[in-house]
Amino acid sequence: MVDLRKIFGLIPEVRKPEEKKVGFNTKLKWTLIVLGAFFILANIPLFGLSSNSLSQFQYLAIILGTDFGSIISLGIGPIVTASIILQLLNGAGIINIDTTTDEGKKLFQGIQKLLVFFFIIFEAAVYVVLKGLQAAPGLESLLIIQLILGGVAIYYMDELVQKWGFGSGVSLFIAAGVSWRLITGAFQFIDQQGRNCLLNFKDVPCSGKVLVLIQSLINRLPTELFSAAGAIIATVGIFLLIVWAQSLKVEVPLSFGRIRGYAMKWPLSFFYSSVIPVIFTAALIANFQLFAGIIQNAATSCASGAACGGIAKFASYFTFLGQFSQGQPVAGLAFWLGSTNLLDLIIRGGFLPIFLLQGVTHIIFFMFFSTLFAVFWVKTSNMDAKSQAHNISSSGLQVAGFRQDERIIESILDRYIMPLTIMGGLAIGFLAALTDLLGALVSGTAILLVIMILFQFYQNIAQQHQMDMSPMMRKFIK
Repeated sequence: MVDLRKIFGLIPEVRKPEEKKVGFNTKLKWTLIVLGAFFILANIPLFGLSSNSLSQFQYLAIILGTDFGSIISLGIGPIVTASIILQLLNGAGIINIDTTTDEGKKLFQGIQKLLVFFFIIFEAAVYVVLKGLQAAPGLESLLIIQLILGGVAIYYMDELVQKWGFGSGVSLFIAAGVSWRLITGAFQFIDQQGRNCLLNFKDVPCSGKVLVLIQSLINRLPTELFSAAGAIIATVGIFLLIVWAQSLKVEVPLSFGRIRGYAMKWPLSFFYSSVIPVIFTAALIANFQLFAGIIQNAATSCASGAACGGIAKFASYFTFLGQFSQGQPVAGLAFWLGSTNLLDLIIRGGFLPIFLLQGVTHIIFFMFFSTLFAVFWVKTSNMDAKSQAHNISSSGLQVAGFRQDERIIESILDRYIMPLTIMGGLAIGFLAALTDLLGALVSGTAILLVIMILFQFYQNIAQQHQMDMSPMMRKFIK
């Protein structure tokens, strides 16, 4: 039997910091370096790319933290896909890895790395072979190599942020991409023909919704006015709702056993598993729709099965996965898992009952898988009651009114953590799906993700800054 630990030792990794707690300035520096590198790589086009049929899937690019046609076209897809599959296998008992032990955690992380590299190679080959990213004649291998290098770069940038920066690279890349698209969605003044609407505000239509709103008022276009206003109001409403929901939490009173009179509260957020379940669920749908779109492109771009080496014939067997028009799913499973902007359809008079049914299936799918991934994430990322009780106890803390015993802390936390995980997973899944259906300046899921990710970054930065400023806190956290 192959000893996987020997294979894990051959995989390069980002060195862990020697100090237990990395300083605020160091984390900020590496986070900004990775963020800058991400934007640079996103603007490096693939050499030898002849056509990019994936450019129409802008929603998928947002969720996958990428820009199709650039060297990082794979985005976070391989990382998230590997995490989803491994968590499902471990949760279903197909593989048994005890993640509560150090050895189990190392094994879990090692297998995850192997899966990530497998999906980097697999997805790079699929993108090119099925002509999602079509290479110029004779440059197919070069295109695949570039995609693999970009995927590896994203993986190690994510690992660098996890060990030396704030949060995770996956969250950082999504937040960066969504923020950029949110700004352009509001204030884009260049249309698809490259014309500047500000130079001819009356005749050249703008793309940014804020500019469309002003332009509609000037030109007296009520439909465009209500559509733009609806998108802006939906975005503001979603923002306020998520900020309010993010503030919901349960606080467990703690005290320091070694210092009398000094107490603190251990907050357990309503969205206890944070934004990770939504990222996994959205990425699952994004990957599904992406491969369904690639298969459709392969089936339609080939004149015959023989002309493309049987690719078109192979792809024709999987057309039930989804059919697309201008990047939007119109039939198949991809349609029923996807969403449509119901608010805009009602304003423009294009609402049909089938879109309402699609919305229901979209909400059910999001709520189910968000809850499922929330439970798996809590159990595999040291967020369960046992791990949290150990962290509290090792910091010299105890539940106020109880003796200092790790088992007591665990029993008290167990009353809250799993119920919060399930209820939070259901709620965040419902919010994500609902915001998709209401429409916004960018997709509803993207708005939800960027707000929660930035709020989480703010909490991490504030907590780190507080620890750096307070020697007493730093002493007890060690």
